[in-house]
Amino acid sequence: RISELLDEKAEILAPPHPVGFPPEIKGEVKFSDITFHYPTRIKTAALKNVSFVAKPGEVTAIVGPSGAGKTTLFALIQRFYDPITGSILIDGIDIKTTDPLELRKHIAVVPQDTIIFSGTVLDNIRFGSPDASSDAVMAAAKAARVEEFAVKLPKGFDTEVGERGVTLSGGQRQRIAIARAILRQAPILLRDEATSALDAESESLVQEALEKLTANRTTLVVAHRLATVRNANRILVFDGGKLVAQGTHSQLVKKSALYAKLAKLQFSAPST
Repeated sequence: RISELLDEKAEILAPPHPVGFPPEIKGEVKFSDITFHYPTRIKTAALKNVSFVAKPGEVTAIVGPSGAGKTTLFALIQRFYDPITGSILIDGIDIKTTDPLELRKHIAVVPQDTIIFSGTVLDNIRFGSPDASSDAVMAAAKAARVEEFAVKLPKGFDTEVGERGVTLSGGQRQRIAIARAILRQAPILLRDEATSALDAESESLVQEALEKLTANRTTLVVAHRLATVRNANRILVFDGGKLVAQGTHSQLVKKSALYAKLAKLQFSAPST
């Protein structure tokens, strides 16, 4: 089975003459009339005629019920799939015309489920940028609040964390994921918000680390809890693969019935 997988040919390839990105990009992400369905679900569109712009230096939150198409957006930005119609532009460059490997160098991801490898804390942070210097790795660890727990481990940053990071808590694993993203220094950040399983102290530390990470980047956040994105510059509301509303929290509470319903469910105090 492993041999079969190794023999698989990638369907997403670089064009014969890929367009290169400039040395420094701003990171504006623009979706223009995107429609997409997964190869295994040809009759069901995961996204339908979606258009929006995520601006540099701003946080764009993506909310909606399960199956609304939120995670699909991240897959398309990284070009794991190509849309059926429409285009995705980064700083005006159609990502279909670029080398996928070059494209992904400009993107950092903090996933919902952090993958931790069997190795040391330092090794796991360095995974974000294998060629980074020790000073850069330590600076990222400090910014992500990894240092606070790493120095208390038996061998500090050289402590083995075990397969899938079994010796670490959920908050510690997330802070390592944030440190990786900081170390990567990419202008575009994709963040799948997942702090609901953390205790209050861990969530506070993770949120502080995330604030440092999002500074001066184009940040797109899949939000599971509206409380974490109330202050986002722009909130996109998805339902059934369609972008049904966008605006700030205060605007959407007034003009989007779906968002108002989600906000009422999450922010209303339980009756006593």
